[in-house]
Amino acid sequence: MSQATVLIVDDEADIRELVGITCARMDVKVRSAGDLATAARLLEQQPFALCLTDMRLPDGDGTDLVRLITERYPATPVAMLTAYGSMDTAVAAMKAGAFDFLSKPLDLQVLRDLIASALRLRVVGEPDDDSGLLGCSAQMQEIRRLISRLARSQAPVFINGESGTGKELAARQIHDQGPRAGRPFVAINCGAIPADLVESELFGHRKGSFTGAVSDKPGLFQAAHGGTLFLDEIADLPLLMQVKLLRAVQQKHVRPIGSEREVPADARIISASHCDLKAEVERGTFREDLYYRINVIQLDLPPLRERPEDIPILARHVLGRISADSGAGPAPRTLSPEALAALQGYPFPGNVRELENILERATALCDRPVLQPDDLGLPAAPAADTTAAAEAITPDSTTPDAAAPAATPPDPALRALAEQPLEDALGEIEKQAILRALDATRWNRTAAAKRLGMTVRSLRYRLSKLGLDRPEP
Repeated sequence: MSQATVLIVDDEADIRELVGITCARMDVKVRSAGDLATAARLLEQQPFALCLTDMRLPDGDGTDLVRLITERYPATPVAMLTAYGSMDTAVAAMKAGAFDFLSKPLDLQVLRDLIASALRLRVVGEPDDDSGLLGCSAQMQEIRRLISRLARSQAPVFINGESGTGKELAARQIHDQGPRAGRPFVAINCGAIPADLVESELFGHRKGSFTGAVSDKPGLFQAAHGGTLFLDEIADLPLLMQVKLLRAVQQKHVRPIGSEREVPADARIISASHCDLKAEVERGTFREDLYYRINVIQLDLPPLRERPEDIPILARHVLGRISADSGAGPAPRTLSPEALAALQGYPFPGNVRELENILERATALCDRPVLQPDDLGLPAAPAADTTAAAEAITPDSTTPDAAAPAATPPDPALRALAEQPLEDALGEIEKQAILRALDATRWNRTAAAKRLGMTVRSLRYRLSKLGLDRPEP
């Protein structure tokens, strides 16, 4: 491959010189321009591996150059140089198509990382057709096209979609198709971390900084350095941590707990939530400034019920994977036309994850090579609410004894509960209520928590306390 060339556009000679020295040490050529007109002429003369442009130029706005390059030279990534703290400018540039941004005064390590990321774009291969984001629907075709475009940018992406729609899979595809492929992809569910441990998990800590900190520990930002950090269920972050996350996104540095120095954290941020973040902002549970920083580009994943034409493709893929994982040979199970029609008529509240669970259960319990509708175990109607069921079987305390129905022998299970200590008995009742809600929602924890009238965080805590915690299907 020929030696790469970077175009630097800035009216400050010392900035052009600094970038030139940095590029020379990376074996990269540099051409420079002090204004838009000169930059436009250079772009016509040769291709560039990267363009770095200042926001304020003598004859115009750097965002105009971003738009010009995006329209005429789409193979050339362009990064914006902004004044310290001018994140609104950086966000506007990335919305216009900028690859990334750098704040002045320039951090040389961040500059080198950015140049290296841009150079890796030249060797990124074509996306894998078997990406897992399968489907022939117009929605999925458009999502795959959008992911290919997002992969070439370093702009923060927010993925919105119901539980089970494949948000982490989409984030991985953005990472794998971009210049950070081969670097770490670190995923974390923000709702699964206890509130008092979030800062340590994200930013790390120093030995002795708090009780239990027996050694230095790098955070997830450091673990994802050079790669991508995927923050799932970001709406569950406490407000105090949202402030610190905002600074980390803006400055690309983090300060571990107990440290007096910040460390570079060059991680592309991709976040996701099943919640409407805009509504959370209006309710005051999510910071508006953080919302605009992480939601530079939004990717909406449709629920499975809106694209039933994709179910045959997804089902074949899942059945093939189940067969391969079980070592059953090259002939995976198939679906009868009636079973396929039943799946296409089912609303799938748990989306693709629920489809996988249904097919895994069916193949485990059925010996036939062709699955029939009865093998799928699809519910005929929504399960009754556990609260209503409890009210239906609980006697009204105000009913006079004379009006009470005739006594019946106590259920053995209830008798066993009555013989336990009160705390144990209540724990067993709680356990059974949680299990019923999880079974009714096919272990969709978000739906089960809503059914039980609690937050997802509270449900996860109770599952752990009762020894029921397990990886989500």
